[in-house]
Amino acid sequence: MSAGPERRSSPLAFASIGFLMALGVAALTALGIWQLERRAWKLTLIGQIAERAHSAPARAPGPELWPRISPAHDAYRRISVAGEFLNDLETPVQAVTRLGGGFWILTPLRTAEGFIVLVNRGFVPPNLRSAAARPAGVPGGESTVTGLLRISEPKGAFLRANDPGSDRWYSRDVAAIAEARKLGRVAPYFIDADAAPVPGGFPVGGLTVLDPPNNHLTYALTWFTLAIMLLGAAVRLARRTVA
Repeated sequence: MSAGPERRSSPLAFASIGFLMALGVAALTALGIWQLERRAWKLTLIGQIAERAHSAPARAPGPELWPRISPAHDAYRRISVAGEFLNDLETPVQAVTRLGGGFWILTPLRTAEGFIVLVNRGFVPPNLRSAAARPAGVPGGESTVTGLLRISEPKGAFLRANDPGSDRWYSRDVAAIAEARKLGRVAPYFIDADAAPVPGGFPVGGLTVLDPPNNHLTYALTWFTLAIMLLGAAVRLARRTVA
């Protein structure tokens, strides 16, 4: 019995596959270009952070300037403020730093001008979460704080929402902390204190990360490589079709 005719894919099927491949190449190329654009943005951001963080400290913005504060123009500005810490109202916020896991200690400071601003005094390990465990590091009287202006971090961390009722904090959410501590109206930013020495050694300030990860070039090369591989597969398919 003779064999039947060899079954071959129809021109329409090849055209459909080729169209989908072309879409894939275009999409992967677009993703690579987007990552290059993100890399340029990140490099600009890193330059802005470095310039602001190492400039001479300016006066901490008062209430008249709060409506105009924005991440684009104010984040990581170096500022200074004087006032008295409200130590009984400090808030520990979970943190992971180059010193390990532990907590940021956010303490309200009533400024000489009369407004309140939250100050991230720095990092403590878990065994020093309570102020009673580090009495030497609890400031008294008037203090002057120099550090970096940081924008509030609302709601919580990735997959971990702040829980004010249980006093569990995973991000430095200024509004939520102010409400939980009944502070009233506070500055819409907080200050990362610098590395000035603290009696007893804790909290440790000056741990702000000033060089955010910049892996966009690696991502771009990955997308471009996948686009080239898919383009090669499309060329091979086209040659088979012609043959």
